[in-house]
Parts: sequence; C-alpha cells; structure tokens
Amino acid sequence: MRSRQRMFAAVMRLLLKCLRLGRRRRRFKLVRQAEQLWHYGHLCLRSLLYNSFTNGDVVLDSLFEPIYWLVDHVTRWFGVVFVALVIGLTSSIVAIVYICLLPLILQTYTPAWICWHLAYGHWNLIMIVFHYYMAITTSPGHPPQTKDDLTGVSICRKCIAPKPARTHHCSICNRCVLKMDHHCPWLNNCVGHYNHRYFFSFCLFMTMGCIYCSISGWEMFRDAYAAIERMKLLEKERLQVAANQTYYQTPPPTFSFHQRAFHKSVVYLWVLCSSVALALGALTVWHAALITRGETSIERHINKKERQRLQKKGKVFRNPYSYGSWDNWKVFLGVDMPRHWLTRVLLPSPHLPHGTGLSWDLPPCVTKQRAPLLAI
Repeated sequence: MRSRQRMFAAVMRLLLKCLRLGRRRRRFKLVRQAEQLWHYGHLCLRSLLYNSFTNGDVVLDSLFEPIYWLVDHVTRWFGVVFVALVIGLTSSIVAIVYICLLPLILQTYTPAWICWHLAYGHWNLIMIVFHYYMAITTSPGHPPQTKDDLTGVSICRKCIAPKPARTHHCSICNRCVLKMDHHCPWLNNCVGHYNHRYFFSFCLFMTMGCIYCSISGWEMFRDAYAAIERMKLLEKERLQVAANQTYYQTPPPTFSFHQRAFHKSVVYLWVLCSSVALALGALTVWHAALITRGETSIERHINKKERQRLQKKGKVFRNPYSYGSWDNWKVFLGVDMPRHWLTRVLLPSPHLPHGTGLSWDLPPCVTKQRAPLLAI
C-alpha cells in the first residue's frame, strides 16, 4: 500500500515538473517571438528611413517641416496683402510730399534747390515705380519640363523635373526657379534669373529715396515734433482752464485741423522713411555683397559648406560663377559698353540678363577668362 502511494506521488511530481517545464518553454518562446518582432520592426523602420546623407541638418529640417509648411502657405496667401501694403505706404509718402512739403519748398527754397529737389525726387520716384512693377510682373524663369534640350542636369526631387545649375525649388511657388535667390513676400514673386536685377534696383532706389526724405525733412520733423508737443501742452492747459473757468480767464488758442494734420504727417513721413531706410538699407548692402562675390542667397550657404569641406582637405574653394568683383557687377547689371551705365543703370531699362539661366557660359562683358574652377 505504501509503495503504491509512493509511486503515485512520484508520478504526480513528474507531471508537475513537466507542466512547469512546458510553461517555461512557452514563456521563452513568447519572449523569443517578441524579440524577433522587435528586431524585424526596427529593421523595417531603418530600411525605410535610411539615408547615407542624413546628418543633424536633415533631422532638424524634418522636425521643422510642419513649421515650414505653415510659413510657406501663410506667405503664399498673404503675398497680395504685402504688395498692397508696399503700394499703400509708398503712395502715402508721395501724397504727403506733394500736398504738404512741395508747397512749402516752392515758397521757401531758392530756385536752384527747387530744381534739384524736383529733378532728383521725380527721377528717384520713377526708378522705384518702374523696378517694383517689373520685379512683380516679370517671371523669375523656370526650367523646361523635358530633358531633351538639356544635358548634364540633375532631377528635382520635389517636382521631378530637370534641374539645371543654380536652379532651386521654391516650396511657396511649388516650382523650380532659375538662379533662385529667395522668395520675396513683398513682391509676391520669386527672385530669380530674369527679375533679380529689378529686385535689387528697387531695394537700392527705395533706400536712396527714404534717405533723401529723411535728410531733407529733418528740420521739418524737429519743428513738427515740437509743435505736436506744444499742442499737447496747450490742450492740457485748455482742459484745466475749462474745468476752473472764471470770467477773468480765457482758454488758450487751439490748433486747427489743418495744422494738426500737417505736423502729424511730417512726423509720420520722417519716422517711416527712416525706419525703411535702416531695414531696407541693411538688406541692400547684404545683396550688394552677394553680387560682388557672384553668389545668390542660397548659394552663399552652399558655398560656405563647400569651402569648409575643402578647407579640411587642404584645398581652396573658388566660386565657378564669379568673374571678379567689377565684372560680377557688369554681368549682373547687363553693362556691355560704357554708355550702358547711363541707359541701363541710371535710367529705366527692361533689358534681359546675360544667358538663359540654363547654362552659364562666359558673358561677353567679362574682360578676361579665369582659370578652370571647382564646380559646386
């Protein structure tokens, strides 16, 4: 009897061990399957996101992509508003000059100064209006959609179209732009090969006009500002007298509406012109430095990285699209002969830039050809 009980107990222990072993094997199998699924998913994710050119800049661009998308769409839809704002502010300054300042100039200035102000002011205004209109209405240039006539060009990853040298994709216009500099919201247009000169000339002449108004109107601004402060003081005294008025007190004289409007308009003109002169002047100097080096705003960053990369290898980077400071300006402005400085730079001119933007051969105005340079 006892032997049977012992045998039964031994069989039960063996069954329990088998059950425990089966449970452990199931746990190990589940853990193994989970590890395999994890490695498989990790491998799939890396295979989908793998890029040999991935670096910190690419990761940051990916993280900021929603912000870029929002800025692009806001800029696209508000471009018309920005253009209307430029036209409105410029028109207000011109109206103040004609209504308020011009009669005063004709009454107080000498004939020589009157002729100078009339000639320079109207010339500057014509140059501003002409170049702004041309910068808005002129297409910056786009590459053809077929690769039949183009050789040695890459393909844009966004619009899947031929991408010649110096061409970049504009996410706001959703098109590739020849020799793209940037997308300007104040123009509601891209700045590229065919309207780059108009954009820079507008910035230059607008800055010159604002500086001219700020310098010419400095004395008027001081007098107008002092008059406005005097208005405030007299208005305060008038209110105090009205509150404590007696038969022996009379309120001080008040300024008329015309006087108030005149002084406030002069202050508005000087403050706006001075602010625009500082902001737009800095932008003009920046673009002038880029033109001197034969670069665009986008190429400046590309060339900087390339220069650093070659510097580590002990090599020197040279911009293949730079022909020297003086020749860069001649190419940019389209000056082929000395008289073009008058007819194409100092006077409104709709002449086209050198080249088509698809290839970059040596322009005829360049004095001498430089040695072969490293390509970007």
